[in-house]
Amino acid sequence: MAASADGGRTWNYRGALTGLETDWGRNTFWAPEIIWHDGLYHMYVSYIQGIRDDWNGAASIRHYTSPDLIDWAHHGALDLGSDRVIDACVFPLPDGGWRMWFKDDGSHGSLTCAADSPDLYHWRPTGLAVGHRPHEGPNVFELGGHYWMLVDEWRGQGVLRSDDLTTWEHQGLILDKPGSRPDDETIGLHADVVVQGETAYVFYFTHPGRVAPVTDDDGTYPTRRSSLQVAAARVVDGALCCDRDEPVRLDLLGVGDALDVVPERPPGSVAVAGSTVMRMSCEPGVRGR
Repeated sequence: MAASADGGRTWNYRGALTGLETDWGRNTFWAPEIIWHDGLYHMYVSYIQGIRDDWNGAASIRHYTSPDLIDWAHHGALDLGSDRVIDACVFPLPDGGWRMWFKDDGSHGSLTCAADSPDLYHWRPTGLAVGHRPHEGPNVFELGGHYWMLVDEWRGQGVLRSDDLTTWEHQGLILDKPGSRPDDETIGLHADVVVQGETAYVFYFTHPGRVAPVTDDDGTYPTRRSSLQVAAARVVDGALCCDRDEPVRLDLLGVGDALDVVPERPPGSVAVAGSTVMRMSCEPGVRGR
């Protein structure tokens, strides 16, 4: 985790969460999704046993709850109909209940599936949700009168729009062209979104060392190094527009203010003891894409 006392403009790394392990040894947790509901934070985090150097093997989404983002209680792995599920995203349904989108890397081959829940504890898989091309990292938010989903297509972030959270229309890409800021000259990868007002702040990472002729992981530090970036996105004439070179001065809401705006799903960065906290993840060493 990293914490900010100035609305997200600067960050201090605070270390890795403790208390998540339920098995001996060292294991891998990444891509956490955190929801605030009825006095508790719910975390859905991708998990694989051990520290692997590839993307093979069984993977699950684990459920934890916490009153304070520090101490977490484990509720087990979700039964989502596959033993290779990662990258949870959860959003409230307009008529009550919740929907989770996740990547099924097993039976559906790197596509987004969905599951519904009445209470955030019990989930019922509903099948394929988005299947236009292989991708990962779905992230859903509401902006400008529409629902939006960003997915990592490994060529930029795919943009999909929906009016009912069920039927999704692909609308192109953002973060697919190089930016001009330091470390921002490659495609944007695995985004998360914080909505404030009419602006969606898209947090993403780059691999700055992956430039031609080396455009993939070759096992060296330069091609594995990651850099966190943020860009502003807005809805213009029904389309999601994002200029990654636009200067961004963050002033993220603290958790109290955020809950006044969106009670059931606070922004992706939340506050603890007056600070803003960013959820970070530790991924296996080789991307394998």
